[in-house]
Order: sequence, then structure tokens, then C-alpha cells
Amino acid sequence: MTDAPPNRRRSAWARARELAERTPESRNRYVDLLRALSISAVVFGHWLIAAPSVRDGELQLEHMLSVSPWTQGLTWLFQVMPVFFIVGGYSNAASWEAARRGGGGYGVWVGARLRRLTGPVVPLLLVWALIALFARALGASPAMIRIGSQAALVPLWFLAVYVLVVVLAPPTRAAWRRFGIASFWALAAAAVLVDLARFGLGLVWLGWANYLFVWLAVHQLGYLWRDGRIAGPARALPWGVGGLALLLGLVTVGGYPHSMVGVPGEEVSNTLPPSLAMLALGLAQGGLLLALERPARRWLAGTGAWAATILVNGMIMSVYLWHLTAMILVIAAANALGGFGLGPQPGSATWWATRPVWMALLAAVLFLMLLVVGRFERLGDAASPAALPAWRAVLGAALFCAGLALLALQGIGSDGAPGVRFGVLALALAGAGLVGGISLGGRRSVSGA
Repeated sequence: MTDAPPNRRRSAWARARELAERTPESRNRYVDLLRALSISAVVFGHWLIAAPSVRDGELQLEHMLSVSPWTQGLTWLFQVMPVFFIVGGYSNAASWEAARRGGGGYGVWVGARLRRLTGPVVPLLLVWALIALFARALGASPAMIRIGSQAALVPLWFLAVYVLVVVLAPPTRAAWRRFGIASFWALAAAAVLVDLARFGLGLVWLGWANYLFVWLAVHQLGYLWRDGRIAGPARALPWGVGGLALLLGLVTVGGYPHSMVGVPGEEVSNTLPPSLAMLALGLAQGGLLLALERPARRWLAGTGAWAATILVNGMIMSVYLWHLTAMILVIAAANALGGFGLGPQPGSATWWATRPVWMALLAAVLFLMLLVVGRFERLGDAASPAALPAWRAVLGAALFCAGLALLALQGIGSDGAPGVRFGVLALALAGAGLVGGISLGGRRSVSGA
């Protein structure tokens, strides 16, 4: 009698528990928890601030930060991209150090990193190109396609920046090793000078430089964490309190917007491009969260909590990329059904009372989508040992980021036939192709840093 073949269709939870039981004690599990929590907060925040409604038979796409200005205060909690960049700094430092110890160079490391980031984006771009083509063929207006696709592809701005940060991670880590915390303060000082020129001298165009200065500075805080120099409340809380004090000063005295997310109709934004207020928010969030690291790591020592964290992280990229597409499709379906469920006035008591149902519906639709698209998050990256030449890494990342930035700003729809901005789409796909993101390679572990 032969042994039964292993069950290849085990539940995701069973696989997560198996990985949890094999995780070495040396792994800092709090890094993974913060990654999962930060992306989850972004998803919840995006779903909450969207305020679609149907009035007089017309679909209205409003923004809760404009409808109910008091909600702008919630952005201090739900704008957690700084946390993700801090986590990225820690993870990139750990991964780069491991690669160096194993004899790997920049090409192997950055190739694996870029494949992991670019691969899952390609299906999203192709799907939206098809949606735009079919919508145009069915008579949808170019403006509606542009607005819908832009709303769905907004998350790409983060990847556009983060890919550049990853390409620069080895040299920024080297700068940290040589100059220590001075490398952070130099970037912070550059961000201050950019804001002074932007707001004081009217050099608005210069503000875009802070996409690098602000986010690289926040990324350096991940190195501070990796080296154990912000461990424990005694070290972390001063950073958090100082950042919070700076943030309060900037919005109350310095004239910076109160919202940490762009508000439609307002000329100045803390995110487009990022301002000094965003850096202050990163200091506040990072310091306060890292003060909780020790009790959180004790909790994560339990198999159940850690397995749940692994499970979420195993699909976190797909959740981030597709959560707004799920919302746009639900809105389109509701509108096609005569505005079913879109009757309550945004901001009204009825509207707020229906938010739990709205969130549950979006989560259910996203879950169904993940059953199809989640596989792309597990395809071809770190399992491939092929080194990526530096010129391909830089050129590919530049093309990919340029394409993503333009899609996030303006959507994929065009006014002319056939209704798709194929030139911009080609930029992103060419970049992904150069770094190997268009691939059907091997699988990776969901617990990879």
C-alpha cells in the first residue's frame, strides 16, 4: 500500500500556520505586523472617504474630506504610508545585509526586489486597459473612464516612489553606515529647504523634489530601527512626541493643511507633493508605534497571531493594488442597477449607518477578486538567481515609475480612439519587462521580508 500523495490544496490558513511554526526566533515579526496594519488602514481609509451617491438620476462621486471637513482629522490615523516606508527601510536593510553575507551583489538583490514589486502590477494595468476599451465601445464617456480609472489607479503613486527608494537602498544604507543619523538629518534639511522655496519663494515646481527627500528620510528611520537605536519607549517616544509637536506647529502656526491626504478643491496638499508635515507625521507615527514594539513582539510569539500576520502579508500587495478597483466596479454595478444602495446623502446619519454594510460588500468583492489575481503576487521573483545589470535596474525602474506616476495622476483613459493611453501604458510595461517583472517564474514564501 503506497502513501497518499500530499494535499496540494491545503487551506491558506494551514499553510500560514506551517510557516509560522517554522519561523526562526530571530525574525522581527513586528515588521510584518506593521506592514499588514498599515496597508489595511490605507484600504479602510480609501473605502471610507469615497462618497458615491445618485441624485436626480446622476452618479455623483464626492469626497468625504470635502463633504464633512471634520473627517480630515482622521487622516492623521489613516495616512500611514510613512509607516510603510519605515518598515521598508528595516526590511531592505535586513534583506541587503543577508544578500551581502551570502555573496550576492547589487544586481541579484535589486533584481529580486524589483520583480517582486513590478510583477503584480502588470495584470492590474492590463485589466484596466481592457476595461477602458470595452467601456468606450459601450458608449461610456472619455471623462467617466478617465475619472474611474484614475480613482482605481491612485495607489500606483506609492509604488512609483517606493521602487525608486528600493533602487537607491544600497547606497542609502552605505550612507547610513558612514554618517549614521546625520544621513537622515541631511535629507530632512533638504526637505525643509524645498518647502521654503515652494511656499516662501513660489517655486512650486521644486516641491516635487520632496518625493525623494521626504520619503528617503522616512526610509532612513527604518535603518535607525534596524540598528536598534530606537528600541523601547525611552528611545522611541521622544521621536514620536517630537514629531507630533512639529506636526501640530506646522498645521496651526505654519499654515500647512490639516489633512494628511489631498482634499479636492484645495490648492495646497501635504501629499501631492509630500511636505514637511508628512515627514513630521512619519516621525510621530514611527516613534509612537515603535514604543509598542516589545509587547507586540511578545504577542506575536503566539502561533495564531503570527500565522494571521503571515496570511495577511501573503496577499497584501494584491489587496493594496486591487482594493479601489473592487470599489469602482461595485459603484458601476450599483449605478447600472438604478443607483441601488447609493441613495443616502453622503455625511448624513443614514449614510454613516450604512458604512458597515458598504465595507462588508467591498471586502467580499475584493476577496472574490483575490481568488483570481492573488496568484500573481506569488509568481516569479526571489526564486530566480539571475543578476540584473545596474543599467537595466535604473532604466527599468525609471520607465516603470514614470508610467505609474502618469497613470495615478491622469488615469488610463484617453479622449481619442481607441480610448486608452497606450503610450503611458507602454512606459510602465517596458519598465516591468526590463527588470523581469513580466515573468512566470517560481514561487516565493509569503513570509519573505
